[in-house]
Amino acid sequence: MRRCASCLSVIETKRTTMTQNEKSIPVIIVGGGQAGLSMSWYLCREKVEHIVFEAKTACHSWDDERWDNFCLVTPNWQCELPGHPYKGNDPHGFMVKQEIIEYVKGFVNSFNPPLHEHTAVTSITRHESGGYRVVAAGETWHAKHVVIASGAYQDAVIPGYASAINPTIHQVHSQDYRNAAQLPDGAVLVVGSGQSGAQIVEDLFLEKRKVHLCVGSAPRVSRFYRGRDVVDWLADMHFYDLTVDNHPLRDGARDKTNHYVTGRNGGHDLDLRKFAKEGVGLHGTLETIRDEVAHFAPDLAENLDDADKTNADIKKSIDAYIVREGITAPTEAPYAPVWEPDGSNTPLDLKAAGITSIVWCIGFRPNYRWIDVPVFNGANKPVWHRGVTDAPGFYFLGLPWLHTWGSGRFSGVSRDAAWLASQITGKDVPVA
Repeated sequence: MRRCASCLSVIETKRTTMTQNEKSIPVIIVGGGQAGLSMSWYLCREKVEHIVFEAKTACHSWDDERWDNFCLVTPNWQCELPGHPYKGNDPHGFMVKQEIIEYVKGFVNSFNPPLHEHTAVTSITRHESGGYRVVAAGETWHAKHVVIASGAYQDAVIPGYASAINPTIHQVHSQDYRNAAQLPDGAVLVVGSGQSGAQIVEDLFLEKRKVHLCVGSAPRVSRFYRGRDVVDWLADMHFYDLTVDNHPLRDGARDKTNHYVTGRNGGHDLDLRKFAKEGVGLHGTLETIRDEVAHFAPDLAENLDDADKTNADIKKSIDAYIVREGITAPTEAPYAPVWEPDGSNTPLDLKAAGITSIVWCIGFRPNYRWIDVPVFNGANKPVWHRGVTDAPGFYFLGLPWLHTWGSGRFSGVSRDAAWLASQITGKDVPVA
């Protein structure tokens, strides 16, 4: 167990036994990733006794669930964990996998949180005396406040029909993909064109693998526009301060797929049309695979056009900002598509196409089955406002658009954690 120095004496002197083998502590944080650790940082600063339970390790999602060439898609200057901003010499670059791991480990070591690694929480229920009963690694705890910071990406999504696909075809989810050499020789079918799918296609393409991509409805965004990273423009336009309450889609923003772009090799656009022109096979949304034949929805052209429109709309908003603020910036010609689908929508015979692997990049589902607290709606999704639920003392942290775009990222989780710390302490907690 790791303990912050400010909490050590409090933990040792205040802990009491509620019943035999039941321990009491004011705050329990479930999840030791950047969200849970940010929460712990603020509670340590406020000298609030707490404990952080992490089922694996603090860096496991970066170390164990990312491919070898993974890198951030947001610039390094947006890495703003509390008390631990990016201090390297490349603020407009993009940290690669090992650098991200070192950044998170550096954050942990900067304040030595009360972290229990390899300690899975298996049950949370309401306690008869108020607060919550938490069972972790066989021990029972009572806490007045519980913060769920375990994220929304627990259960990898793989369609049911995948089990009927010929077992000679190797299948892997994006969280288990590491590199092209991990896959058997032959062509690869990548299913899903969000951030992971688009970047894995590039990873395979650069390794000279023949790739087919099932293109979904994910939007895209340019890396650079009119002389700057698009993220820099959007930051100046205060997009990252926009709250979900003021977003045009309101709660619907949480269901939107992230824009695909990359920070690899200094950052650049991911243009699926360019991939197609250079030999990647593009197909519409995958409907099913039956008898080793993949069938697609007739939506490839629509999906490509919609992604380009989103990108064009972002550029138009930047153009308007430049004009409004009287900024001098280089001009840029409108995007011109370099490839168009022929509209054939022909099913793909996997064997004839030489496909020996499928990489599923169709996301995750949250797993809250271990929580028996009335904080979910009819679709079993947690309901909150700024992370605060209707159950007293029960909170969520680190989820997409919990409050702003950056809520689930290095850039915005500190602000959310400070807010929840203020709810727990009953006083204003300034953002670090």
